[in-house]
Amino acid sequence: MDDRRRDVALFRYSLIREAADPALTKAERGRLVRALAARDHTGPRGERVRVSRNTLDRWIRDWRAGGFEVLIPAARSAEPTTPAATLDLAVKLKRETPGRTAAQVTEIIAAAEGWAPSERTIQRLFARLGLNTRPDGTPPVAFGRFEAAAPNDRWTGDALHGPVIGGHKAYLFAFIDDHSRAIAGYRWGHSEDTVRLEAALRHGLGSRGIPRSIYVDNGSAFVAAPLLRVCAVLGIRLVHSRPGRPEGRGKIERFFRTVRDQFLVEVEARGVAELVEMNRLFAAWVETAYHRRVHSETKAAPLARFVAGGPFAIPTPAQLHEAFLWSEHRNVTKTATVSLHGNTFEVDAVLVGRRVECVFDPFDLTAIEVRYSGRHMGAGVARVIGRHTHPMARPEAAAAPPTTGIDYLGLLAARHAAELAERSGPIDYSGLTETTTPGQLTIPNLESDTP
Repeated sequence: MDDRRRDVALFRYSLIREAADPALTKAERGRLVRALAARDHTGPRGERVRVSRNTLDRWIRDWRAGGFEVLIPAARSAEPTTPAATLDLAVKLKRETPGRTAAQVTEIIAAAEGWAPSERTIQRLFARLGLNTRPDGTPPVAFGRFEAAAPNDRWTGDALHGPVIGGHKAYLFAFIDDHSRAIAGYRWGHSEDTVRLEAALRHGLGSRGIPRSIYVDNGSAFVAAPLLRVCAVLGIRLVHSRPGRPEGRGKIERFFRTVRDQFLVEVEARGVAELVEMNRLFAAWVETAYHRRVHSETKAAPLARFVAGGPFAIPTPAQLHEAFLWSEHRNVTKTATVSLHGNTFEVDAVLVGRRVECVFDPFDLTAIEVRYSGRHMGAGVARVIGRHTHPMARPEAAAAPPTTGIDYLGLLAARHAAELAERSGPIDYSGLTETTTPGQLTIPNLESDTP
């Protein structure tokens, strides 16, 4: 018996072992078998499989009749259909130039012999012989499954391109806790920018605590200076995945598939007109559906698994305020002023010629705090204010104001008609020409010959 067949038999036995206990009543066995048939299981090769109740009942009957040996699948006796000479040629071609792929080897054999096996057959041959190298001749890299040891050890952040809401494309920024699969912070916005990213992160930090590290890709929002400052102020280690090496991002990508399959499909059916409504509905779905449903891998509800690892350090409002301020460095001029995006501020004269840090709220550029070597040097005195918000701090488009339903012109027309009806009395207007309308001047017919 080969290892593969033995593993299959062990998998079958592990499923039915408890349900096959002779001490169980028929009703108890039925409940166990129904529960086994209703959920996914990890198969002998690590794949997710589901077994029907009829199959489980058959395995139980077979085990009672013949024991473990009966659960072993029969060995395949089919003869290979691909000639051995063709397979040998494929191996020689691969060893001759390790960079050749299975598809390329298949093409070469077809050109030389007039016939070739399928590409999948060649791939299996190379895998069996350990020849499945990359095009550059190096073997494929194996990535082990990683899971953080505890909640808030690592958050993974990413952005999802969503539907059009309110006439503009919507984007979801989200951070998932690697250990529990709980969604720490999230926010739908109309821009894939730093402001929307910080809104999602701030929500997570204020409700779930401070993670030890955050793992993100190299998108523009994730490498921007404001995010680096947030992590520096709160002591969070920011880690970027290497370009072309997205390993470790599978959990957030799997969550985004769940969002598409379970949330966005309902949004499409229901219809959402505004971003505020989108965020309200998404928060309700995350907190009442996703967070409370048992996860297929952890076998626990994400929120319950997260809370079990608490308590967590929640940042104070003052810490959050400091972390989400933006800063830029400027040189102080000879007139003791600094310029920041069109605005001019007067600073302490002792800073002339120095390079200082200007700390500010991106949505209010009328006030800045000046720091030098990490020390507070007072507030800048505004002299010239050219703009009030940072160029990158674009607010969401305002929602359309609610309509009153009042047709002002229609009301005037109705009033006018009513007044005419009151003045007309018994007068007959039927004799008026078509070019004359009650309430208007008579328009002369310029083409008429009548003087």
